[in-house]
Amino acid sequence: MSPEDEARIGLRERKKRETRAALSLATIRLCVQRGWDNVTVEDIAAAADVSVRTFRNYFSSKAEAIAASHLERMLRIADALRAQPDTEPLWESVARAVEAQFVPQGAGGAGAFGDPRWAEGVRLMLAEPALQGEVVKASAAAEAQLAGAIAERTGTDAVRDVYPKLVAAVIGAGSAMAVEHCLRADPPVALGPVLREVFERVAAGLPIPQQ
Repeated sequence: MSPEDEARIGLRERKKRETRAALSLATIRLCVQRGWDNVTVEDIAAAADVSVRTFRNYFSSKAEAIAASHLERMLRIADALRAQPDTEPLWESVARAVEAQFVPQGAGGAGAFGDPRWAEGVRLMLAEPALQGEVVKASAAAEAQLAGAIAERTGTDAVRDVYPKLVAAVIGAGSAMAVEHCLRADPPVALGPVLREVFERVAAGLPIPQQ
């Protein structure tokens, strides 16, 4: 295959990934704002400025589209871990990569959870049974990709060794716990500091907090 062919394939795959991300984000936004039962595939396609057929080419349902956002975020975290220097302590790299994907630049560490209406919409959306099944599948795929990145970073084997799979599972569970904590906090708390606390405690070996 020529370099030109490889470049064309790379561009095509990047555009597909961008379209998937746009459809996923549109689905999340509409479901949070309107409620799960008040959003159709036609609504999502219109919001993303694509045809319903295009949506169907990427996703079989609203639930799959939403779960794809979780997988995409974790893939970016894996990419970031591969790109960071090996000289940086692993859990510092993890914390930085996770926060960069969960808390947009300029959000002041809060993410979107500083808006109680948005937080309530996200809680309701995540409670949908159809979505929970898709999130489980996306999480399994995400952990496999994270384990691969951790294995490359640490010189371990993502299939034979426990360590990369354990770290990947901790990243997924820690991130999910931080999001859940912030969604239910009253008064609201910023997501960024909670994520940092999670991985600082993990890096320290999870000592019992001093009273």
